[in-house]
Amino acid sequence: MAFSFSHLTSMLALAAGLAVAPMIANAAESEGIVVYNAQHETLTQAWADGFTKETGIKVTIRNGSDMQFANQIIQEGAASPADVYLTENSPGMTLVDSNKLFAPVDAATLAQVPETFKSADGNWVGVAARSTVFAYDKTKLKEADLPKSLLDLADPKWKGRWGASPAGADFQAIVSALLELKGEDATRSWLKAMKTNASFYKGNSVAMKAVNAGEIEGAVIYHYYWFGDQAKTGENSKNVLLHYFKNQDPGAFVSISGGAVLASSQHQKEAQAFLKWITGKSGQAVLRDGDSYEYAVGTGDASNPKLVPIKDLQAPKVEPSKLNSKKVTDLMTEAGLI
Repeated sequence: MAFSFSHLTSMLALAAGLAVAPMIANAAESEGIVVYNAQHETLTQAWADGFTKETGIKVTIRNGSDMQFANQIIQEGAASPADVYLTENSPGMTLVDSNKLFAPVDAATLAQVPETFKSADGNWVGVAARSTVFAYDKTKLKEADLPKSLLDLADPKWKGRWGASPAGADFQAIVSALLELKGEDATRSWLKAMKTNASFYKGNSVAMKAVNAGEIEGAVIYHYYWFGDQAKTGENSKNVLLHYFKNQDPGAFVSISGGAVLASSQHQKEAQAFLKWITGKSGQAVLRDGDSYEYAVGTGDASNPKLVPIKDLQAPKVEPSKLNSKKVTDLMTEAGLI
């Protein structure tokens, strides 16, 4: 049978197409997932390495801050290149969720985490947690001298004696809890007193160093900064101890680090698998055995044994979806703190 040149060209093109199609599919499968990461870089890298080793799925991490990525995801909308969003605190999660940009978390993943550590709508899930503490100079303060409540730091007697990092997402999450627990008037009053009483630092670790150096007597930070420094040389915390407010006080707030899959992700199966791995036994073991000193949140999963057990923190019950980051920044701006 004779073949025309055009017919032969068509057949070659078809054959080429059949050969290329599997290659394209394989390329798409090997792309892996992109994670917008506001968690600690070393922790997320350990999660990514473990997940990739177990599943073969590549993870590309882009690092930034909670609210930076929250606003970026909202701006990018359906065009976002991200598949997964991880935060240090939950207000960034709430902001993106309110814009309906998350896919529902798989039921099997949600089942791995207690109700306390996930959103009510099931669109994001806790991956780790951190406790609010008052880091104090043990050479200057005795236990009897410590504030019984976070609210006590508004007392004029604490003027010039304590500090915090108000511009950071960590502290703003704490203020979000204060707003939810005590209301707007009490929060506004406390922030106004803070403006008068407190010294301001750029970062929790810097605030802790200031306590250690004797610049201030105490600072409101998260617990793991102290544990992390103690595990190294202890040079920035040798004079510092931690005071846990407990008693469901706003100062006993436990902040949730969240994880979510973007509705726009083109790799839903892989992204959901990553979230399931992090909240599962292998991912939570990274928290237990590693040096992040954040709390594990998986049901029945143990945290690092050096930490005060999470059940003993006596944290207040706060619905994470009600933590209002915009209202908090408005109130803090009004008070002249940011």
